[in-house]
Amino acid sequence: MRVGVVDIGANSTRLLIADVQDSRVHEVQRRSEVTRLGEGVDATGRLGDAPMQRVLTTLEAYHRAIGEEGCDVTTGVLTSAVRDAENGPDFTELVRTRFDLDVRTIPGDEEARLTFLGATAERADPPGGALLVIDIGGGSTEFVVGRGGEVEFDVSTQAGVVRQTERHLHSDPPAPAQLRALGDEVRTIVAAVVPPEVRGKVAAAVGVAGTATSCASIEQQLDPYDPNKVEGFVLDLGDLDLLLARLAAMPVAERRKVVGLHPDRAPTIVAGVAILLEALRAFDLDRVEISERDILWGAALVRARQEIA
Repeated sequence: MRVGVVDIGANSTRLLIADVQDSRVHEVQRRSEVTRLGEGVDATGRLGDAPMQRVLTTLEAYHRAIGEEGCDVTTGVLTSAVRDAENGPDFTELVRTRFDLDVRTIPGDEEARLTFLGATAERADPPGGALLVIDIGGGSTEFVVGRGGEVEFDVSTQAGVVRQTERHLHSDPPAPAQLRALGDEVRTIVAAVVPPEVRGKVAAAVGVAGTATSCASIEQQLDPYDPNKVEGFVLDLGDLDLLLARLAAMPVAERRKVVGLHPDRAPTIVAGVAILLEALRAFDLDRVEISERDILWGAALVRARQEIA
């Protein structure tokens, strides 16, 4: 069954077209555009006109691709920015009717479960404990812990690359005090919502979504981006510490030229790396495996199962 999946997040709008059979996903086409839908939501509580238009323009192209690839069914999820915005329901309905997409705004716990399903669909449990999936988005970060494909704990937090950049990183490049404040906030957020006993049972971590994949791409100097080299790539704390120091020392204009980093991610990548580092430290982990398989895969699997049922 060919499934078209759209993920409309706070920082990017993404498309997956895939053939799904027997719980396996074969990617036909995958796209991502940085649309920054969450821009200003933390301060105003509303989706802005310009961010919404960026998403709608991107969806025009995705809608054509879905038709050209002959998808049997479609599905779509809207996440943190739309959940938090007063006008989020109106925007969801606009997307649904304009593009004839089966989309809905999902709560944070469902976002976490779909991400875990996608990340673990073809991945074995780590020896000696549970697996942690870290999904850093524009407006939120999800932490999902489980084994055997089953979620044991999940939480969606108010830590995201757009949100924390707007809250803390006001100079270009960011000042050391701003980076410390960002790190302190993320550390406090994680400590407040993830119990020590949950953190203690985690043996390994998988990082998904734009921050994690960008870190792997930068580390390997991928130009062009190669998802096959990103999938399964491992970064340790030392790698991430050096990467954060390097990127935080650059103004945005210089960051846009970094090999392996999409230029549109340059304004928020510093916050992303900082969040990833704090997440690993909170769970006392010294490395993270990067995966291309995330909520898009999870949503594709669920939609195909619904159709079969």
